[in-house]
Amino acid sequence: MLSRLSELIWADWIWFPEGHGWADLTDHDGKVYPKTRDLWATVPIALCFLVIRQIFERTVAIPLASLLGVSDKQRVRAPPNPTLESYFCSTSKHPTQSSIESLSKQTGCSVRQVQRWFRRRRNQDRPSKLKKFREASWRFTFYLLAFFAGLAVLVDVSTVSESAWQSVYPLLPSQYWYYMIELGFYLSLLFSVASDVKRKDFKEQIVHHVATILLISFSWLVNYIRAGTLIMLVHDASDYLMESAKMFNYAGWRKTCNFIFTVFAAVFIITRLIILPFWITHTTWVYPLTLYPPFLGFYFFNGLMFVLQILHIFWAALILRMVIKFLPGNDIVEDERSDKEETESEDEDDDHERREKSKNGHMQNGHTPHNNNHRKRH
Repeated sequence: MLSRLSELIWADWIWFPEGHGWADLTDHDGKVYPKTRDLWATVPIALCFLVIRQIFERTVAIPLASLLGVSDKQRVRAPPNPTLESYFCSTSKHPTQSSIESLSKQTGCSVRQVQRWFRRRRNQDRPSKLKKFREASWRFTFYLLAFFAGLAVLVDVSTVSESAWQSVYPLLPSQYWYYMIELGFYLSLLFSVASDVKRKDFKEQIVHHVATILLISFSWLVNYIRAGTLIMLVHDASDYLMESAKMFNYAGWRKTCNFIFTVFAAVFIITRLIILPFWITHTTWVYPLTLYPPFLGFYFFNGLMFVLQILHIFWAALILRMVIKFLPGNDIVEDERSDKEETESEDEDDDHERREKSKNGHMQNGHTPHNNNHRKRH
């Protein structure tokens, strides 16, 4: 039963165009081809990335943050309150007005005190600016190195001028390491997703990571490494610019951040909305149909490409919206995917209350006391 299922899963007609199959990927005459078992190497590579990241953040990112002036302001912690904590963890972090009034009665706190408690409690869970900087600096370092590594791989491999579905090209050592390291890094992002900064596009990021991992793995299995190499390179071309813009954003370097973000926006649109769909996707979707009839692997690969392209359009809209916001006023770029901290502090609350009291008078036993501090001017 299992052998029959295995034969069906690995059938040539699923993975390859007509006239090609797994036999084409057998090593011969000194030529080496990708193997399924090679992908297992990405798991220990991903675990190594997690360890290297911790070392990098402590020895490089934190001193760099100090050098650039990245600092966190002191946050006022919410005082212990079992009733409010239970509601916060099990029901909602953003209670409605009616819920706030109900909690006010249960706890004996005023409505403003309940609102203030939830605001402070939400801020406690938000990642600090230093944590964001550490994460951005780690990704910037990898994407920058990966981009130049991808360019180096292209020295060994010609561009996708022929069909990406011609799986007769042997595997080069540079391609092997480029694939393993890229795939290991994306796996490490999935492993660390629980501790990383969660942004508003968290679900889209997960879909992107999973689609990328499947795309890289599939292209490796069937030796579509030419297309896979260019897809990874196109992605890395803009990612390091975005991460560097975040770093300068957290450091408060306004003009530098705006300039880098402008360059990033231009590179992102050119690589992911022009080069990827009109050049690379053309070689994986249009050109192969002139050589082979469509097959299941053809639809699977290009389906993943379509998912990535939809996400690129979604992010391009966010990027353009940010560019439009900061250009007129020359303000610092804010990542619209980030969860902004609620900055109203205890002092601001107290100032508000004092202003209210000053306007209405201090109430004692339901009466407004007379102000005896007025003196007659002479």
